Amino acid sequence: MMMKKNASFEGFFILLAFSNWPHLEVVLFVVILIFYLITLIGNLFIVILTYLDSHLHTPMYFFLSNLSFLDLCYTTSSIPQLLVNLWGREKTISYAGCMVQLYFVLALGTTECVLLVVMSYDRYAAVCRPLHYTVLMHPCFCRLLAVASWVSGFTTSALHSSFTFWIPLCGHRLVNHFFCEVPALLRLSCVDTHANELTLMVMSSIFVLIPLILILTSYGAIAQAVLRMQSTTGLQKVFRTCGAHLMVVSLFFIPVMCIYLQPPSENSQDQGKFIALFYTVVTPSLNPLIYTLRNKDVKRAVKRLMGLEWGI
Repeated sequence: MMMKKNASFEGFFILLAFSNWPHLEVVLFVVILIFYLITLIGNLFIVILTYLDSHLHTPMYFFLSNLSFLDLCYTTSSIPQLLVNLWGREKTISYAGCMVQLYFVLALGTTECVLLVVMSYDRYAAVCRPLHYTVLMHPCFCRLLAVASWVSGFTTSALHSSFTFWIPLCGHRLVNHFFCEVPALLRLSCVDTHANELTLMVMSSIFVLIPLILILTSYGAIAQAVLRMQSTTGLQKVFRTCGAHLMVVSLFFIPVMCIYLQPPSENSQDQGKFIALFYTVVTPSLNPLIYTLRNKDVKRAVKRLMGLEWGI
């Protein structure tokens, strides 16, 4: 068993991806490439704009730039490999490449869960504690929250990915997914994986369910504060900023819950690929549009950057 297990370290995996639908591969390649380019351009635009414009040096845009950079990394951790596999005949990924991909996908996904909680707390402080906002969201504290989000994600991934790759695979190489992810790799094992599945369920509960509960609690408090508001302008501003964040939360958490909070089954594998495609490709490309489409601060920043400062 140890020889078979160690053989994987020198070998490779075959990512089956969407090979069951060969007639769709060219179409998927074009669609995914377009979404990937939109993700790169949109998120890079937000990162550069928030860095260059001093008016956007606020907690909300600081966390938004972190989210945009995170989405850039998260998408890049799996999509280029998928595009290569869709375009060519080779569907392989090296064992080391699979380990690295799993680590970064887990790390960045976990970081996003925590960062979205931090962003909801920022909106809670802005709406419910406006007089204390500058104290509560001091720049040093904001940086600390951002660092904690990244550290928690990468630390958790180090533990979980190493636990996943410790299981013996016994020469199995066919990964029924378009990237190396935990449920697909557990299906390759020739030993009992109930302990791994239980660990996955516990970790998913900690980093998916608990953040979601905290986010909904924050927005429950925000909703109560909004109902007490009498200013129409204030209401509109709250709905613009909080509505955008709540939409991003929904687009990310709902697909992730469908993947990681249900028992693995053969019937759900193909469905899981398309769900994973949504939160790894579509959601990161929509985030910049959701946050900037009706955002007057961003529009003013663009005009200042272009030297066309007008009144809005």
